[in-house]
Amino acid sequence: MTTAATATTSSGILHHTTAFTSEILSQSELRHHILSTLRRKLLPSDQLTLKPLNLAAETLENAISASNASIQSSSLRLAQKLLLSYPRTPFSSFLLSLIYSLSNQPIKSSLSLLQVFYLDPSLARSEIAPTLFEDLFLVHFLPVLQRFNEQRSTILSSLSQNVNHDADDYSICDVSVVVPCSKLLSKMSGDQALELKELERNYEEVLDENCRVLVKYFQEVLENSDDGNRLISPPALVLKQTEKDEELDYDQEDKNIKTKELGLKNGRYNPIWAEGERSGEFYSSSSSKSKSPFFPQRVSLKILKKQNSRTLTTSSNLNSDSELESISEDNSANSCSSEPEAEMEENNREIALLETGKSLTQKQKQPVFADSRRSPDYLMADNGNPPGSGKHTPPKDFVCPITTHIFDDPVTLETGQTYERRAIQEWLDRGNSTCPITRQNLHSTQLPKTNYVLKRLIGSWQEKNPGPVPHQSENHQDVESKPMVKSIVPATSPNSVISQATMDRTINELRQAITNLCMSEILKESERAVLQIERFWQDMNIESDILTMLSKPPVINGFVEILFNSVDLQVLKATFFLLCELGSRDEAVIHTLTRVDSDVERIVALFKEGLEEAVVLIYLLQPPTTGLVAMDVVESLLAIIKKRDDDMLKICVKPKTASVLLLRQILQSNEENVASSIISIIVSSKVIESIVGSLEAEWAVERIAAVGILRRCIQEDGKCRNIIADKAQLAPVLETFMATSGEERFEIVYFFYELVKLHRRTFNEQVLNIIRDEGAFSTMHSLLVYLQTALQDQCPIVAGLLLQLDLLVEPRKMSIYREEAIDTLISCLRNSEFPAAQIAAAETIVSLQGRFTGSGKPLTRPFLLKRAGLEKNYRNLMRMEQLHNNPGKFEDISQEEKAADAWERKMAFVLASHEFGLLFEALSEGLKSRSAELCSACFVAATWLVHMLSVIPDTGIRGAARVCLLKHFISIFKTAKDIEDRTLSLLALKSFIHDPEGLHDLTSYMKDILKGLRELRKSSPLAFEIIKVLSEGQESSADMWNHKELVQVDSSENGEVLSMVSFKDKIFSGHSDGTIKVWTGRGSILHLIQEIREHSKPVTSLYILQSGERLYSGSLDKTARVWSIGDELIHCVQVHDMKDQVHNLVVANSISCFIPQGAGVKVHAWNGQSKLLNQNKYIKCLALVHGRLYCGCHDNSIQELDLASGTLSTIQSGSRKLLGKAHPVHALQVHNGLIYSASPPLDGVAVKIWSATNYSVVGSLPTTSEVRSMALSSELIYLGCRGGIVEVWDQKKHTRIEILQTGTNSKVLCMTLDANEEVLVIGTSDGRIQAWGLS
Repeated sequence: MTTAATATTSSGILHHTTAFTSEILSQSELRHHILSTLRRKLLPSDQLTLKPLNLAAETLENAISASNASIQSSSLRLAQKLLLSYPRTPFSSFLLSLIYSLSNQPIKSSLSLLQVFYLDPSLARSEIAPTLFEDLFLVHFLPVLQRFNEQRSTILSSLSQNVNHDADDYSICDVSVVVPCSKLLSKMSGDQALELKELERNYEEVLDENCRVLVKYFQEVLENSDDGNRLISPPALVLKQTEKDEELDYDQEDKNIKTKELGLKNGRYNPIWAEGERSGEFYSSSSSKSKSPFFPQRVSLKILKKQNSRTLTTSSNLNSDSELESISEDNSANSCSSEPEAEMEENNREIALLETGKSLTQKQKQPVFADSRRSPDYLMADNGNPPGSGKHTPPKDFVCPITTHIFDDPVTLETGQTYERRAIQEWLDRGNSTCPITRQNLHSTQLPKTNYVLKRLIGSWQEKNPGPVPHQSENHQDVESKPMVKSIVPATSPNSVISQATMDRTINELRQAITNLCMSEILKESERAVLQIERFWQDMNIESDILTMLSKPPVINGFVEILFNSVDLQVLKATFFLLCELGSRDEAVIHTLTRVDSDVERIVALFKEGLEEAVVLIYLLQPPTTGLVAMDVVESLLAIIKKRDDDMLKICVKPKTASVLLLRQILQSNEENVASSIISIIVSSKVIESIVGSLEAEWAVERIAAVGILRRCIQEDGKCRNIIADKAQLAPVLETFMATSGEERFEIVYFFYELVKLHRRTFNEQVLNIIRDEGAFSTMHSLLVYLQTALQDQCPIVAGLLLQLDLLVEPRKMSIYREEAIDTLISCLRNSEFPAAQIAAAETIVSLQGRFTGSGKPLTRPFLLKRAGLEKNYRNLMRMEQLHNNPGKFEDISQEEKAADAWERKMAFVLASHEFGLLFEALSEGLKSRSAELCSACFVAATWLVHMLSVIPDTGIRGAARVCLLKHFISIFKTAKDIEDRTLSLLALKSFIHDPEGLHDLTSYMKDILKGLRELRKSSPLAFEIIKVLSEGQESSADMWNHKELVQVDSSENGEVLSMVSFKDKIFSGHSDGTIKVWTGRGSILHLIQEIREHSKPVTSLYILQSGERLYSGSLDKTARVWSIGDELIHCVQVHDMKDQVHNLVVANSISCFIPQGAGVKVHAWNGQSKLLNQNKYIKCLALVHGRLYCGCHDNSIQELDLASGTLSTIQSGSRKLLGKAHPVHALQVHNGLIYSASPPLDGVAVKIWSATNYSVVGSLPTTSEVRSMALSSELIYLGCRGGIVEVWDQKKHTRIEILQTGTNSKVLCMTLDANEEVLVIGTSDGRIQAWGLS
């Protein structure tokens, strides 16, 4: 054991950790790289915590980007709480350190960051925080490093002598410069290799253990930072000996020099070689496959650049001149570095140039370069002499690491390394695309311009140091007795020592196979070469240089030739396998394949012929969408998707995965007809179930593609929604939602939003519960976080889904999810800068009602029309839905209706109650929009919510709704031409009439809506109800039922007008001279259309059967005629001989009843048979309703005759003649179960009202006028009297409203109302016809 360096202060620890976390927070790319590394390194036992860790990471990213301080604080608290609820891992500790840093808690941030070093020291110092390790830990590890360096030297001592002899006395550390790795390995015994491997393992374990020891020490220092008087001593270091324990003397003064002397980077060193053999084409190593913790990990170019920029590397002495400073500045610029000048000066002071004649210890004092760009293959003149010293060894920055000669034409690559132009060009020409030293991929192989700054410095140095410059090998004199230790770089693993010979043989075979593939003109040889290369690929670990060789254009072209010429299925499969594997690793392969169109066409052709592997290559080629459509590969794609995964081949990308991804790309085509036809094929061929299976795919990108395809299927053919909802496993989709962002995340939300539009409410809620509860994370919270960053057009969909999830339980007084969702909907509805978002928000509110058709369309409007009394359309729609879903039977939907009603009440309550009706204001603004689509959606949403106010508990929001929307509903009712829109507005207005204030406000608009109400009162019970309520609220009904004369026609030349009837838009009148006239009933009222005279005597009766469009006329000429009235002009189709005068005619389907010349009433069958009934009475008038014949008699009696049974009942008994004068019943009407009779007012009552069920008197009209005719509307009773007057009575109140004067003293013999009950037409005894209309 030995003691670490001097005590560390809390301020020092905080300085280093705070600088590190600040850098991480400021550089998003570096942060994402580290988080990705931590995810990759999670242990299998920690995989269950990956979901909450990803959620916490996403929440942290949102907090970093949030501009609102409260949102940032809330997100940080949430992420912190989530992380603390799970066991500590390096991932969670790292996230906590960043969270605490953002929360201004530096000590907690430092403690959490140190915890990463405690939990996984190797990962922390090599990949997470190597700079922090150097600054904070490495200074304490010098005894450990010195000890292991001595053990390494002991093991290599014997090998050093042999190799030095073969290498002409060159340093063991630099033997790879001149001696191939295979030659060096041949000099090493098996025991030496095992000893080195054991040393490596021990070294790593000791570093890990001491990291943990120091973490405990640093944490103790931080936790006691408030106690300024307490000094905490550094802990003793742990040294694990390989042979026996020894006490180590450690001089603190030399720690900086010894660190450089040992050539260490991040506390790691390579006990064997710095570099293996690297030829122009091969770099054989198994380190990429066997995890060796001794070699620094390869990182991306961007990350490497950032790490490189942290330190400056140069060669100088204590008295460095201006030229060397210029070199530092130039190199710094090349690596995008901006180090402070103080650090540059410190680096220059630490780097000393060594002379040949100095002692071994001095020779070993070589600077450690933190920049990994420094050449590991050659030891340049770090001991270069000062200018003018007489020595001619150039500084290492002046020498090319490839040629080992001083630069003549230096070029600096993008990696920051400088090479001789001729040498690096040759390197690139040999097919390499990486930097020789850093092994980073080069984005461009075109060399830059000459580095003239460096060239001028070299020229200046040559002027001060005249004379020949020796070859680099001449600088290594006396190496055998004075070995030098190099800096650490990636090296081969000891495992490669054992397998090197086998590897060499295999590579030679591979070379020969490639040669045969590219050069042989014999197809069989080329085919064998393909199979041989495939076996090599399957059996060996493919390294970058081998990949580079196989990816060269000539090799790829050889593979393509096989595709064109071979018919061997095995060879073709192997070729596709290799091209796919190469293309997935090297974009240059894809570029080579896409250069020639015929190559791509051949690949597509083979795919269509059934070669499944070809689809993977097509996917890797990334063809444009238009190209994919032109390929016409949909059927082949669907065939592969339909296959089971078990049938698929093992390849870099599964054929099914590639097919799903390509199909998704095709469906994104702008050609809607193409997408529609493909979707119809998907649904009809049942491929959709296989696509549903892709929701559980291993690749997130496949799951997202499947989501996109299924959403398009739902939009095109909503009936497949039930299949998807029934088969889909949503948990993997929810996991994908957490791991994605942007458009992909919205795609998933949109899919869920569309999926829960099922026609069964109970099934909908089951799916919603799955979405809410599946997975280890909170879907609702994730949606809430996403809602805060989603695009404006996406917000309504996200808010709609979030609100539905929140309402799965009974509405609570407060819910942050609900409040945020409704606020978002209102905000989108009001934001006129985004019209698409406005429409989406309105349509979302409409769909929240919760009822849908089988195709997923909202039933809100049809259902409201049903409630308003227009049930026909709704019933037809539901009948079709049920027949489609359950052919041959109707589904019992009572349970579903119950669930739908409960959901509707909950949803309406939370929407209407939000902020005391704030949503009504937004809907009111939407109704003012010029967009017809937005107005329509807002109108349906407003109608629904206002209608529901009469159902949900009143929380004082009815007033707000009335103030915001009443005028809009009145306006729509007055101006709308569509009867459905007018009916919906009435449904909303009905909700206001139950409130006294609402009724008062509505009454003020009565004159504006009265006409419309009258027009709708027959088609809509709502209109009748509102008229009734409004009339009851008036002191006098006269204002509501004012009539004015429209037109008057004189037909006195035809005698009296004896009968009148209306049908649709025509009015028919019968006259005493036997004429029948046809008049217009609309537009130009009483415009004569036709006049026909086929009866020879007066036409006493006109009767219409509504179903058959037939007019029946009865006359005193003893005939009854049947007229066809379907055309513009009427014509007689049948004449019946009645054998008696017809005074009053009523008709049923197969019979007619009329009053003959004498007593009784005749029942006449159309086949000619007749029967006389009630022979004891003289009948004055008749009424026929539902097989019951009502007779008003001359003796003032009223009788009911059941035509089916012949039963006779008396409603009112007759009376004897007074003074020899009869008092007949002149008019009789049956309406809504009541019998209205008109007779002379003997007792001051001319009209009596009877119940048709029990014959009791239920009312009367106290008029003294002599009534001769009567007509009834839905609300009014019209009495035609002697003296040329018509009295208008309220049917409900039995009060007289108005008296109409005809202008003559004649009798009003007949009356009729048009279909809308808006126009009253009367006929008089002096031959006049008048039309009166409601004003």
